[in-house]
Amino acid sequence: MTSGSTKFLFAVTCMAAGLAIGCGSPNDSAPDPVSAVSPGEDAASPGAPAGTLPSDAGAGIASTQIQVGDYTFDVRTAGPDDGEPVILLHGFPQTSYEWRNQIRALGEAGFRAVAPNQRGYSAGARPGAVADYAVPRLVEDVLGLADAIGAERFHIVGHDWGAIIAWAVAVAAPDRVISANPVSVPHPDAFARVLADPASCQVAASSYFDVFVQPDSEDAFIANENAGLRNFFTGIDADAVDDYIRVLGSKAALGAALNWYRANIADRQVSGPEMGVVQVPTMFTWSDGDTALCIDGAQLTGEYVDASYRFEIVEGVSHWIPDLASDRMTALLLDHITAHTER
Repeated sequence: MTSGSTKFLFAVTCMAAGLAIGCGSPNDSAPDPVSAVSPGEDAASPGAPAGTLPSDAGAGIASTQIQVGDYTFDVRTAGPDDGEPVILLHGFPQTSYEWRNQIRALGEAGFRAVAPNQRGYSAGARPGAVADYAVPRLVEDVLGLADAIGAERFHIVGHDWGAIIAWAVAVAAPDRVISANPVSVPHPDAFARVLADPASCQVAASSYFDVFVQPDSEDAFIANENAGLRNFFTGIDADAVDDYIRVLGSKAALGAALNWYRANIADRQVSGPEMGVVQVPTMFTWSDGDTALCIDGAQLTGEYVDASYRFEIVEGVSHWIPDLASDRMTALLLDHITAHTER
């Protein structure tokens, strides 16, 4: 990749991350791009074998693996086994660790919090075909995970791409979802609507899609010891960044994560049919510092929920709400989930 291409990639990284300021220069690292790890190799931290999670026991969170069909997912859990289930889905380019504070709080409140590293992020759930990352397949993973833990009904929480899947699960299986709690990304039909509107700022805000969907776009992010990948995480705690890099700092892992874009985005538009209306109690949380997701899609989202609906705005915070507004996010989730509990 040329120097000019690398600089452009860093610029869209900042935009995609909701970070209008604070991004380092692509020249801050060594001048010659060198892959941090060999293709197909996981960038596991010392003492943490590839495909496993480091111990979170000290934080009141347990790590385990759960089999769903042919795939094995790395999962963080907290709370009693008989607690009402809450499934938390992470976004790009993060892991279940982004929900660490909420997992712990939900467990302490008596809920059974279950947060997987999703398809492509778990080494044991990493198919090679782009088509295997289409939204219907990702929904199947969540419902399969719910089956595996014996959860006939559950609350669903998701941030970023996890929010898209949370919306999709709520539409696909309303009889199983107690409440939906998507964060940052509006209802996909509202998002598609503004993305198709030339007058919306969303068209420009989503320009990074054009880079992400390209074959091998992960190479520039993992070059120079994951310098491009690290640029996403300005302001996020070092322990969280370590986990995100540990999981995603390889061509195999980051390429699989980017397959979510390649499978579901075409020509800067959402591919696939309309998702449809959500018919379960829903709380959508958005932050006014998110430069990757404009307010118009957030404001339209209520039109796609035919049930109890809350729209919460977190002020002065960028895209990374669970990380950067942890206390606020935890309080909102506990309030909404407790209001709709079936316990």
